[in-house]
Amino acid sequence: MPEKLIRNGTVVSLDPEIGALEGADVLIDDGEIVEIGSGLTTSESDAEVIDATDHIVLPGFVDSHIHLAQTQVRGIAGDWSLMGEYFEHMLGNITGLYRPEDTYLGGLFGAFEKLYTGTTTALDWSYPNTLEHGERAVDALRDAGLRAVYTYGPPGDDAAKWWYESDVGLPEGNIRELYDGRIHDDDLLSLALGLRGPDFCVDETARGDLELARELDALATIHMGAAQWTSSEYNPDYQGFGVMSDMLGPDVNVAHANHFTQEDIQHAVDAGVSFSSTPEVEMQMGHGIPVTGKVVEAGGRPAWGVDVCSNISGDMGSQMRIGLQVHRMLENQKLLEQGEEVTEVGLTARDTLEMATIEGAKALGLEDEIGTLTPGKRADVILLDASDFLTAPSHSPIQTAVFEANPHHIDTVIVDGEVVKRDGELLNPKVGEEFDRFVESGRRLVEEAGLDL
Repeated sequence: MPEKLIRNGTVVSLDPEIGALEGADVLIDDGEIVEIGSGLTTSESDAEVIDATDHIVLPGFVDSHIHLAQTQVRGIAGDWSLMGEYFEHMLGNITGLYRPEDTYLGGLFGAFEKLYTGTTTALDWSYPNTLEHGERAVDALRDAGLRAVYTYGPPGDDAAKWWYESDVGLPEGNIRELYDGRIHDDDLLSLALGLRGPDFCVDETARGDLELARELDALATIHMGAAQWTSSEYNPDYQGFGVMSDMLGPDVNVAHANHFTQEDIQHAVDAGVSFSSTPEVEMQMGHGIPVTGKVVEAGGRPAWGVDVCSNISGDMGSQMRIGLQVHRMLENQKLLEQGEEVTEVGLTARDTLEMATIEGAKALGLEDEIGTLTPGKRADVILLDASDFLTAPSHSPIQTAVFEANPHHIDTVIVDGEVVKRDGELLNPKVGEEFDRFVESGRRLVEEAGLDL
């Protein structure tokens, strides 16, 4: 791979020692960031020079929680609630209809959407009905060129078996075979296990699944604390982490956690647990108030995620804005109800950008590789056009990136030193080659599910 030199951009490194630099260059060699500064040169005659004039240069976004295989059924769940239609139609119906090729096509185009919108890394929570489903899901991530944490969750073939007081552990043999055959030799991929936790399975199974994740040296990511049946406010028997409380550590990630008590959150943050908040989906589907405020009060910061792309777009910029402004609204309202004026905001634009980059990297155990533009880290970089009438003049590059820009402005995306989007277009030929099959897959799934849309 020849050297690449990103030249003359506004570099927002998010590295506290490097900061933000005007008219700066980023030198990349063999997929690694080598140097950041001004007036850099390359040592190779065939080096690629990328002009970043009037562009903001950022680390790629990290989506810490998404179900990519739902991409070809996008647009069906925009009016669904979690406890009503989603559990019934998605987990209880559509997921069981997926063939291995459906899993592949959904994951492939979900990954393309991630890359197109500036996300270079995602945790893909999968419901593989068989080992072949899991293999094709991983094939999709590899074919797309996305850095990913593939999450082997409970199969989607029988909701009653896997989601309601389940006493069935995750399929260890399939997981080991998938890791050995598809993941362990790929530098862009790593493994996580999608745990159900005590919200959805019996205590012995909850602990057993986490023990398996640790035996495999895999991240454990868990859906917990969403909707009324898991809420201590509505369900006095709800125990939060319950039987898993003594097993928490930095290798545990919790998605949602809307109804956890402050004490539960504090205990988890102190143990190093990360939290993934998916604010847009949570507000629609009735999960509850996003956990952001409780995590911040406990001295941590959550990572952002998209979650269910069957009802919202995969754009992480939306989650940055919505999550930040909802948190501000709730904090402001506390003061207003006390008869006080709001004279400052809490979380800043930089905070939410970091929650979409370095905090996501930390949640996935990848902070030493990605999340900031730092020499020695892998070159996952996006260039954002700040020159048109929607973004110029850019007085604050961070505020431009968070509040003003949209996916149209992300014209260059680099993953591990490889350019995957240039001049606003994805370079992967499979975008065109597989598109018709992708559309047909979605049509067949919706038709077979018998949905009345």
